[in-house]
Amino acid sequence: MRRHFFLTLVCGMLAAVLLAGCAVPKRHVDYTAFRKSQPRSVLILPPVNDTNDTAAGYSLLSQMTLPVAEAGYYVVPVAVMEETFRQNGLTTPNDIQAVSMDKLREYFGADAVIYPKVTKYGSVYQVVDSTTIVSASAKMVDLRTGDTLWVGSASASGKELGGNVNVGGGIIVALVQAAVKQVAHNVTDESHDVAALAANRLLKAGPPDGLLYGPRSPKVGTDW
Repeated sequence: MRRHFFLTLVCGMLAAVLLAGCAVPKRHVDYTAFRKSQPRSVLILPPVNDTNDTAAGYSLLSQMTLPVAEAGYYVVPVAVMEETFRQNGLTTPNDIQAVSMDKLREYFGADAVIYPKVTKYGSVYQVVDSTTIVSASAKMVDLRTGDTLWVGSASASGKELGGNVNVGGGIIVALVQAAVKQVAHNVTDESHDVAALAANRLLKAGPPDGLLYGPRSPKVGTDW
């Protein structure tokens, strides 16, 4: 009887630990510096590319202007940003992100800058399945004071785009399907579509972990 009680107690404790481990609390950002800064214009720099795909950085960059603009900020156009750096002999994301904040402020007149990084980009083979993963992170810094205003990260998967249907048929069929998916992901450049999901998730507006709404948004001030 005592043994049964002990086993029941241990099992209950293990279940509680497992459930606690599965629960991922939402990250809450400290918006103190962001609220004090109240930036109106934002410069988005080319992402540092920590992947093996040379297209990853600019694929993500091409998707980043929209969510920041929709959040209520004026965003320096990508073409203007790239041409300005090119004329100053800077063409790689690492070199561009190393430019001093005083120079960025001088070149573009923006209030804040976003430093992005892409860490995963492309098709991932998972033995009996295959999907596309894009993971990125970013931080926003006030170009006038050097204060970090916001830091975030996000990931997106090709499974969120739909169309990944397993029709059954056992392990051999599953392996074949995974190989076919891997080829299809590469041929159709699914990564670019997944990058759009990741960029929108990364740079979404609103608490508990998104950007604050900017001055051009009808929701400005509602997240304070």
